[in-house]
Amino acid sequence: MDDKIIEAVRLLKRSRFTTAFTGAGISVESGIPPFRGSGGLWGKYDPRVLDIQYFLADPAGSWGVIKEIFYDFFDTARPNIAHLTLARMEQEGLLGRTITQNIDNLHQEAGSQIVFEFHGNSKNLLCLHCHRRYVAGEISFDHIPPTCRECGGILKPDFVFFGESIPQLPMAAAYEAASLSDVFLIIGTTGEVMPANQIPVMAKEYGATIIEVNPEPSLYTKKITDIFLKGKAGEIMEKIGARLFSPSLDDDQDGVD
Repeated sequence: MDDKIIEAVRLLKRSRFTTAFTGAGISVESGIPPFRGSGGLWGKYDPRVLDIQYFLADPAGSWGVIKEIFYDFFDTARPNIAHLTLARMEQEGLLGRTITQNIDNLHQEAGSQIVFEFHGNSKNLLCLHCHRRYVAGEISFDHIPPTCRECGGILKPDFVFFGESIPQLPMAAAYEAASLSDVFLIIGTTGEVMPANQIPVMAKEYGATIIEVNPEPSLYTKKITDIFLKGKAGEIMEKIGARLFSPSLDDDQDGVD
């Protein structure tokens, strides 16, 4: 593993443009369980509550579960060392942008600024009638479903529900990142969710080196991954950060081709 970490760090240092592509696995160590797989939220909750047609038909029913997951439970989560390492990489010019499938806002809370959210952000709410936007912290959830102060319309979390399209801006930013990247750093995603799962594949086709951080092999591992770093996101990124930000740990390796 140490040899793989050293090689990953060497590639990250030499990369002209690096993209981080993150999924639910990067936030597990912040206390947010994944939606799929063992211990996933869809084993406890009915995923239909996040289907847009179900929501429109029964907003109160959907909001009862949405409030519990995203505004009672997720609100206690804080960035972990993986989020913080990516933020520092960005600050030191080692990371061009972060494309995330997550809606938890933890990249921004860690200090990352160039973040494109493929599926939106749970910290914002949108009125379905007048399209006014609210910060979730400004809204009381004592009454479900919450409604707009201006027009009384139903508020919806500003993230992508099943049956909705991906916003154009993050989609375009992800396509561009795939074409620009020398290194594409996958962290904490299994590669199951369409269409986001196609972005790393595109990056590989454009010639990027794929570094993958996951506790278990994903759908990417045997197909496109060049360096697979098996482990929790926080543990692996802490090791990468130690070498990236402390050159003395890697000086003897950095000049060797």
